[in-house]
Amino acid sequence: MRILIVGNMGYVGPMLVRELRARKPDATLIGLDAGFFAHCLTTPAAVPEVLLDQQIFADVRGVTALPQCDAVVYLAALSNDVLGSLNEDVTLAINHRAAIRFAELARDAGARAFVFASSCSVYGFAEDTPRTESSEVNPLTAYARSKILAERDLQPLATSDFAVTCLRFATACGMSDRLRLDLVLNDFVAAALTSGRIQILSDGTPWRPLIDVKDMARAMAWAIDREPAAGGAFLLANAGSDRWNFRVRELAEAVAGQIPGTAIDINTAAAPDRRSYRVDFSLFRELAAGDQPRVEIEQAVREIVAGLESIQFRDADFRQSAYMRIRTLNRLRAEGRLNEDLTWKRAL
Repeated sequence: MRILIVGNMGYVGPMLVRELRARKPDATLIGLDAGFFAHCLTTPAAVPEVLLDQQIFADVRGVTALPQCDAVVYLAALSNDVLGSLNEDVTLAINHRAAIRFAELARDAGARAFVFASSCSVYGFAEDTPRTESSEVNPLTAYARSKILAERDLQPLATSDFAVTCLRFATACGMSDRLRLDLVLNDFVAAALTSGRIQILSDGTPWRPLIDVKDMARAMAWAIDREPAAGGAFLLANAGSDRWNFRVRELAEAVAGQIPGTAIDINTAAAPDRRSYRVDFSLFRELAAGDQPRVEIEQAVREIVAGLESIQFRDADFRQSAYMRIRTLNRLRAEGRLNEDLTWKRAL
């Protein structure tokens, strides 16, 4: 089996490659990435791409042909709200339009599966009941809007011979070979380790569904092998676990429980957070019974702590570091390596 992983050199990609290599030791795994964050390693071991058979460096916006493959996983994205707001047209070009083109190229080349990493952020603000796949969406950012548009335009491409799976993932967390610290739980752990204090900018009551990056990889591996009979030729599913719907203050408390001496500051005077929602994951639980999330919140915290300690992480000013994706892109632009549209300059 030949699997193309698009956007493999980010936060999630290394964990997906590891999961696929363990499940399918004889598979041919191919990565395709622009390389914006290739240097943002948080591992003392070898680069994760040693598990691949081939690494292609390319901007998804310019790809016109794919290597032969049986399945494509599309991870490429400007991957959070801050990045998405840099340039909405670039966000739509990468997160939406390129995803559709890759699906079309994959289908026309005979691939049988396309997996798209979507996001529960499409629900935006929903304080009443947990959101299901049929709930109204309420995108608050360019990032969320790009995911909705991609889902919409992927649906008509699905056929009985070409299964399309859109996984609306809960907020990612957990240790990776390219850790991001611009994610709520990861940020809390880094703050507790370096300063002994977690500062919650809201009043701590907003809801966030979370999923460990290892469980994200497990879900995508399931989706690659999914038969159209399990959910239909086109499947849109929330990916996560009901027990991982947390209030923000509960996340801080979970971190403090694993890092003794951590103080928690809550801004009780904060204006209401516009992002607050719970998610119902029952459809994913029904369809992917054997590949449900297995990591508990305490384990996720411990693994981030162990990972940061393994690279002797001590940077109390980490929000200005390369572990914040926006900082990396801004630095590359400031150094003249990237154009304003986030294409690489030919001469460095």
